[in-house]
Amino acid sequence: MIEDVLNFRVHHVFDTSFSRTFSLLESQREFVKRFKRKEQDSKTLPMLTSACPGWICYAEKTHGEMILPYISTTRSPQQMMGSLVKGHFAEQQGLSPQQIYHVAVMPCFDKKLEASRSDFYLNEAETREVDCVITSGEVQKMLEEKNVSLKDVEPAPLDTMFSSVSEDEFLSHSGSGSGGYLHHVFTYAAKQLFGEEVKELTYKTLRNKDFQEVTLEKDGVVQLSFAFTYGFRNIQNLVQKLKRGKSPYHFVEVMACPSGCINGGGQVKPLPGQNPKELLQKVEDLYKEERTLSPEEDTRVAELYQSWLHSVGEERAKELLHTHYHAVEKMINGLTMKW
Repeated sequence: MIEDVLNFRVHHVFDTSFSRTFSLLESQREFVKRFKRKEQDSKTLPMLTSACPGWICYAEKTHGEMILPYISTTRSPQQMMGSLVKGHFAEQQGLSPQQIYHVAVMPCFDKKLEASRSDFYLNEAETREVDCVITSGEVQKMLEEKNVSLKDVEPAPLDTMFSSVSEDEFLSHSGSGSGGYLHHVFTYAAKQLFGEEVKELTYKTLRNKDFQEVTLEKDGVVQLSFAFTYGFRNIQNLVQKLKRGKSPYHFVEVMACPSGCINGGGQVKPLPGQNPKELLQKVEDLYKEERTLSPEEDTRVAELYQSWLHSVGEERAKELLHTHYHAVEKMINGLTMKW
């Protein structure tokens, strides 16, 4: 196994697709709750996704209390896995949280900042839910430094503690390469709120390929209006519309990187002479080749909701699956003050 080659001394390897299922399920339920109370609270919609730490940092530092009520409280897959590993898994292994060193491999450098947030620190155990984050590009660098090629590494079975599939198969979700939030929340909401079974989503490109929308219409009336917006230029346009009260959307999948997570800053870089766009397309095609499973069909996740989350009580379960955001006060520059 690769951890043996690099002397990582890793005992278990889990697929984050499993924890993403929790994120998708919670996002679906959160949206439906928000939609039902939209008449009572003008800041429940649009619901903006929260899985991208670059976007969250920007929102907290730049727009603060104006934007935070719109952001989904559902944890990202990385921090969902933090709850699972330092909570349920630790209990199953008879270990305390601080006896586990949890490393996450992510496509984004900002995931390191996310792991360091005080919201994800276990005070009683004096440990973080995610102890260390390394990017996929950093993993590649480690391999190169050891002169290791993945083609020469003996394959080993996946760990199945948090897996809903066989040990020789990876799991994916329908929708974008950024987690599929728009896809799953849209299809779930269409069914739960309007009784509509949506088999395939039709996207309409707006300003550019990183800003697209999809709608649900019934008798000529738009019932649901969703969009995904990637890259800070598109995000800024979205925020300006929110400030003016002119956003037409109920839900927006927001990612800081153009093209989303598959183009994250921590991803493996193109080889010399390789076209970056071709690499990006190849990664996206490979991602879509994996077998998909809808969150509702994941029986192992359903079992954990019953055996783990129901046993800790509603309030504690909410803490394990959701989080909070904090407006960051802007520093005052003494040179620009009028004394």
